[in-house]
Order: sequence, then C-alpha cells, then structure tokens
Amino acid sequence: MKLYSINAGHFKLDGGAMFGVVPKSMWEKLNPPDENNMCNWAMRCLLIEDEGRLILVDNGMGNKQDEKFFGYYYLNGDDTLEKSLAKYGFSKDDITDVFLTHLHFDHCGGSIERVNDQLAPAFKNATYWSNEKHWQWAVHPNDREKASFLKENILPIQRSGKLKFVETKEGIDFTKNVKIRLVNGHTESMMLPQIKYKDKTIVYMADLLPSVAHLPIPYVMAYDTRPLETLVEKKSFLAEALEKDFILFFEHDREIECCNLQQTIKGIRSKETFKLENI
Repeated sequence: MKLYSINAGHFKLDGGAMFGVVPKSMWEKLNPPDENNMCNWAMRCLLIEDEGRLILVDNGMGNKQDEKFFGYYYLNGDDTLEKSLAKYGFSKDDITDVFLTHLHFDHCGGSIERVNDQLAPAFKNATYWSNEKHWQWAVHPNDREKASFLKENILPIQRSGKLKFVETKEGIDFTKNVKIRLVNGHTESMMLPQIKYKDKTIVYMADLLPSVAHLPIPYVMAYDTRPLETLVEKKSFLAEALEKDFILFFEHDREIECCNLQQTIKGIRSKETFKLENI
C-alpha cells in the first residue's frame, strides 16, 4: 500500500466564515487574511494505491466554472490535480475509484469536466463513490447549502452510470485497509476515510477539521449546518484520536499535511506536524 498527497490547488474563503464565532483578533494569528478578509486554503486530496486499485479521495473544485465563479474564490498557486498526479507517474485515466467525502464544490468539482461543451466524467475509468443519504441531501439541497451543491458537479456523475453508493453505516469497510467514519455536523453523512498504513492509523479529516487551526473545540466553521453536532463529533473524535495515536491528514490546511496529538492544559492540540511522505 502507498499513499500520496495530491494538491489540487489553493483557494480563498472568508476568514470569519471559516472560524465561525471565534473573533478575528484570535483567528487572524492562525491564518492571516488579505485586505478583503480572505484566507488562503489548500485543496489537498489523497491518493491510495492498494491491491490493484488507485483510489482518489476528493478532487478539488476543477476548472470548468466561469470567470465570475473563480472571481469569488481566487484560485491560486501552481498546483493542479493533473500536475500532482503526474509527479508520481499517474494520470486521471489511471484512477479506478473516486471517493467523495461530500459533494461541496471544493471537494468534488474536479469530478466532471467540460469536453466540447459537454459535461463528462473527468476520471473515465473510475467508479465514483458517495452514500445515498448524502446524495439525496445534495441533489435536494437546503437553501443554506445550495450554493455549495452545484448540479453540474453532481448530476453528470449519476447520468454517466459510474456512481455507486456505500452503505451509510459507521465503520463500514471500503477496502481491507480503509474503513469509513460518518459525521453529520458539517453536512449530512460526510465520509472520512480511516486508513491502516505502516502499522499506523491515518484519518482524512475533510471538513470535520479543515486545518490544524480548527483543533480547539469552539473553532467550528459557519458553513456547518449543525454546529452543535460538530462540537460533539470533534470532542469524541479527538479523544479517540489521542488515545489511539491517530495521524490526522488535513485537506484544507495551506501548509500542514499531517499531525499527531497531545493533551495540553488548553485541550487536545497538535504534537508534531509532518508531511505524509515522512510517515
């Protein structure tokens, strides 16, 4: 089994939205904003090579949207999904499985590309994985999340015939070495892959913990649909992760890929930070 960190680029989001009720005087020390109060974030995907399968966890926002859309999110940097895959000798056609933690545009936008003005799967040889509860939540969006669930990212997956659902059940196996954790505070039935790797356990955090800065319990995004549920999920997860010495892999931290944890007088915080390749 091999794991690869795949950077699909960087983008900007409002700092206040990313840190919720936490005052700017506190969060701006963790991720300094620009003059428009926007902070820079990674779209860090995970590639799992295991037992003849090449599984891509999330895929960034893609490049098919118009100039107005990208004007809101300030896509920046030199990294792209294609370049990051090529770094390890892979292309999009090599991907056998696309595992979507959830269907917000910055996690699944790269699933579909525009070819000759038609929308088609960007990973033509892959099966796309979601779960039925989250899929129904996304295709019938509430008013709050409607701007994050873009039909052009989602519906073409189903039309292609390449969509499959995992059972919406906590701890279900995806492969022999990957099981699925389910959380509901950010959005309905978000899936977190938990991976056995080199006698360690790595959890892909998606939007439960977007960055190291979000480890303190009250640091909950304003995007979360059920923030009090996120609080409960964070407390429970962090206690388990500390006890079992999990490694956390961050999707949105602009600099830090991974960390382990320690107990401090202020609560559970990062102990060591490191790159995935150094595990």
